[in-house]
Amino acid sequence: MLRKKTVRKKKIALRLTQHNPERRRRIVCIGGGTGVSVVLSGLKKYPVDLTAIVSMFDSAGSGGKLRDELGILPPGDVRQCLLTLSDNKGIVELCRFRFEKGLLKGHSFGNLLIAAAENYSGSFEKAIAKISKILNTKGKVIPVTLNHSDIKVLLKNGILLENEDDIVNSANLSTVGIEKMFLEPEVSANKKAIKAIKEADLIIIGPGKFYTSLIPNLLVKDIKETILKSKAKKVFICNLMTQSGNTDNLKMEDFVSILESYLGEGVFDHIIFNKERLDKEAFKEVKKAFPRTAFVDYNRQSVKDKKFIALDLLDKKIRRINSNDVFVNGSNKRTMVLHDSNKLAKIILKICRPR
Repeated sequence: MLRKKTVRKKKIALRLTQHNPERRRRIVCIGGGTGVSVVLSGLKKYPVDLTAIVSMFDSAGSGGKLRDELGILPPGDVRQCLLTLSDNKGIVELCRFRFEKGLLKGHSFGNLLIAAAENYSGSFEKAIAKISKILNTKGKVIPVTLNHSDIKVLLKNGILLENEDDIVNSANLSTVGIEKMFLEPEVSANKKAIKAIKEADLIIIGPGKFYTSLIPNLLVKDIKETILKSKAKKVFICNLMTQSGNTDNLKMEDFVSILESYLGEGVFDHIIFNKERLDKEAFKEVKKAFPRTAFVDYNRQSVKDKKFIALDLLDKKIRRINSNDVFVNGSNKRTMVLHDSNKLAKIILKICRPR
């Protein structure tokens, strides 16, 4: 079985390089830490050039606390992607360790390492370069911006949600509705992010927290415009489950419609979404932690359109919540249900074949 899998990977690798053997396909993933990390985890096993462009607007948890206390950019999403792209298991496990008590309770050692590297090197980008070298990463991790900013959401009832933490913890954003979403202050894109998008063969958006990890990247100056001008294929990977208070009752088509309202109608060449479900016992465990969550449904007519790709993309091994994997403020926002990274990689590589 292992030999058959190796042969399949070699065949995919050959197809990716035979069009132009001198250049590997360039794939850019845009989003937040957990969602993008799942995509990277599967793709890093293949001969492609990977770049993760990650959101920089965390206001809570370990990253938010370090931002407030040290004045650095929030390192959490960058950390997750760096660790995913590394094959140095010993260091990765150490960097994922979270302190359980004392002044460092809730902090990830990886976040502290990035903070130390920034203070030592003098810049966030130099810190990423230094940590990337230590971890021997198979790809690049680029902050979408190098400037500080917060996500703001003005609801239709006049209430203003002031930052990422307020938005994630909103109990009624999905029922009240959004009047306006913006960054304050407005920020310019990281030049390296713009360059990566311009040079990409494939641009992937998602999965990830819809209003705090995905859309905010499109609000950064020049990101949207650069994506639209790009000749790369553009793919949206829809979330597996709805997010309590934020995306309740949204179907796959709703996610696409809302995202295109920020980016542009008809911009995606493909929309990848899951059609599988957990067994009853596993789903009960998820519902205990997140009573309002549900699997994202879809209109059965959509699958008749070739740009919509419905597959079994579910990782059946759900993530258990443990006391050590919590944020500094005590709230746990991590999803328990993830995409299967290998299944995602296979369909992405098929899409990435030269036109």
